[in-house]
Amino acid sequence: MTVIIRAASTDDEDLAAVERVINAASPEDGTSLEDLRWSDRAYPGIVRFLAELDGRPVGAATVGRIFVHPPEFEALWATVDVLPRARRIGIGGALLAATARTAEAAEKTHLHVPAVADRAEAIAFLERRGFVEHERMRSVRLDLAAISRPQDDPPNGIELTDLAARPDLVAGVHAVAVEAFQDIPGGDGPIAPGDLAEFRARDVDRPGFPPDAFVVALEQSSGRVVGYAALQLKPGSPTIAWHDMTAVVRAWRRRGLATALKRRTIAWALDHELVALETGSDEANLGMQAVNARLGYRPLPDLLTMRGPLGRAKMTR
Repeated sequence: MTVIIRAASTDDEDLAAVERVINAASPEDGTSLEDLRWSDRAYPGIVRFLAELDGRPVGAATVGRIFVHPPEFEALWATVDVLPRARRIGIGGALLAATARTAEAAEKTHLHVPAVADRAEAIAFLERRGFVEHERMRSVRLDLAAISRPQDDPPNGIELTDLAARPDLVAGVHAVAVEAFQDIPGGDGPIAPGDLAEFRARDVDRPGFPPDAFVVALEQSSGRVVGYAALQLKPGSPTIAWHDMTAVVRAWRRRGLATALKRRTIAWALDHELVALETGSDEANLGMQAVNARLGYRPLPDLLTMRGPLGRAKMTR
């Protein structure tokens, strides 16, 4: 039995191997070649590793910038995926150690690694290396087969449109994000929306964001964008979409606008024959959890971010 851990190139063969491993090991958080290439374009510096067992790819790891924080943030984001048949022989530890060495070379101090709450073995693997729970997202799912198409019901004074019909509204959407992101709880403080160009690259023009599923709320009296909701088709799961963000400016909150935006995205999903919508919100974001519950979303296992120091992350056993 021969195990090799090596840096993955950006050629089609290596990226396809990374895609296959991730989709087999973590189907709930799959990827695609298109999305991997987008990540490399949008955030240069991402490093990937492949683990090969007797010449066959059985593991993959990725390390890079945490998109929602500025480049100088002290931690990098890392993922480790190993096929079930290749677990418990040290491959996961070797892949995590490779990501830690990459973060160390970038003068970072910690890694943030995602985990699913019902995967006790994966969480224990990280805890043995000094990782602790850093953030918890309440994950929920709306199965679409048994629901009726909701009708538009925006509050008085609001018009709903989308970026397919009004691509000129992107700057207004970004202005909403600049205000609303400050109020999203959890993690290491407010999400950084970035400047307009970065926001567009990350939250508008990314593969899988249909412009007609990017719903925008206009205040009729002023023509100002005051809210938006966007769907992202899940890579590797074309019949499931993820609510990427629902954001409303402070002056229009608690008036039913977030619910109306989500209803419009649900209608889009039904019109396009999707089978489910999924979303998550920080455990402290009780307002959005209440909106999701009223719309019929049901709990999935929580999504965790585990945070650990680089020294212990370099342990291979």
